[in-house]
Amino acid sequence: MENKLTVMILAAGKGTRMKSALPKGLHRIAGQPMLGHVLAAAETLGADETVAVVGPGMEDVAAYARAFSSAVTIAVQDNQLGTGDAVRAGWEKAGKAPGVVLVVFGDTPLVRAETLSDMVSACGDDVAVVALGFEAANPSGYGRLVLGGDGSLLRIVEQKDATAEEDGIRLCNGGAMAIRSERLGDLLAKLTNDNKAGEYYLTDIVRYARAGGLTCGVVRAPEADIQGVNSRAELASAEAEMQRRLRLRAMEAGVTLLDPGTVYLSMDTQFGEDVIVGQNVVFGPGVSVASGVTIKPFSHLEGARIAQGAEIGPFARIRPGSEIGERVHIGNFVETKKARIAEGAKINHLSYIGDAIVGARSNIGAGTITCNYDGFGKYLTEIGAGAFVGSNTSLVAPVKIGDGAYIGSGSVITREVAENALALERSAQIEKPGWAARFRAARQRKKEGA
Repeated sequence: MENKLTVMILAAGKGTRMKSALPKGLHRIAGQPMLGHVLAAAETLGADETVAVVGPGMEDVAAYARAFSSAVTIAVQDNQLGTGDAVRAGWEKAGKAPGVVLVVFGDTPLVRAETLSDMVSACGDDVAVVALGFEAANPSGYGRLVLGGDGSLLRIVEQKDATAEEDGIRLCNGGAMAIRSERLGDLLAKLTNDNKAGEYYLTDIVRYARAGGLTCGVVRAPEADIQGVNSRAELASAEAEMQRRLRLRAMEAGVTLLDPGTVYLSMDTQFGEDVIVGQNVVFGPGVSVASGVTIKPFSHLEGARIAQGAEIGPFARIRPGSEIGERVHIGNFVETKKARIAEGAKINHLSYIGDAIVGARSNIGAGTITCNYDGFGKYLTEIGAGAFVGSNTSLVAPVKIGDGAYIGSGSVITREVAENALALERSAQIEKPGWAARFRAARQRKKEGA
């Protein structure tokens, strides 16, 4: 038989139990919507076809899936009468190529692509259905996987329907299923909603497959990989597990995390070797960090590229569009946004550099800001190579500082400064000898007289 792979993602969850207007699959884990994790797994598996099943009116979910991959087909589950009904909706839109249909859930972001690949491999010519199972520490509330003496899957039993013997089984249903596509249509046709919920359960296809003389199997995964997300507490639990994995992956790749439990990573965070990350550092989406970089405690980075040997923080905020060059120093309470900062430049204290180009080996003094916004538009500040900008300087964009120029402390610069020039803009200093002593004496007399 051919073995084309169709991945069907059930993503019609509304987030009702999460007390949220945001559809469940769009809640984020490690900076990426849960649906994105499942779509990424499908991409890793090399799926020939991906179908996302959404609920009526869930255009935001459909739009996200299409933005992730233009090859995703959207199916709408109009009535939302259970998992079997959802797969029927997806099957109507699928190409029905011979091979395997892998059904996964959009709210189970922790299932590993390797596990799903094992399920697909196990769903061979002689196995019609493969269920995902896990050994539960506490099986209460889960459907049980009942195995035969040969290890094949006999049936999936909901806890409320389990016998006393079945209730003691710890092998539980993990939700995902791999099904031979040439069998799926017939099995779906047999599903009924003759139950208290009035829903069509996908799990019933195991019973129908066995009744038709077909073989069913199980692939096991760790319980931590199976957890779905139906509440804010479960979202936090899934986030914690994903962060544990990402931290371990980073350390295995040569990153030193000084206090791993306080570092938060995104799915797409990229590290070179010999990176040192301090305590309480947050990496938002879109950050790449080259080899030999040090990121000091309490820094926040998002949408930025950090080149080799740079030092960031502590307490630095690197915002989207920042390109930090080699051996650049970004110090405490410095914020950058859409700023290209060239090799060897230093911005060590209390500065905001936004919509800017900063030349190589320039030095930006404490309290410097680029005044890039006038309430209507953003404007560019250009600082040349080797320039020195004194403390407490305001650079009112659009403005250009030439190579090697000096800007006196406390200046407000509104016009271009030529190469190697000194620019000053401040009021003349006035000094009145003895004024302070006279002031204090007058105040003291007034106080005593009162």
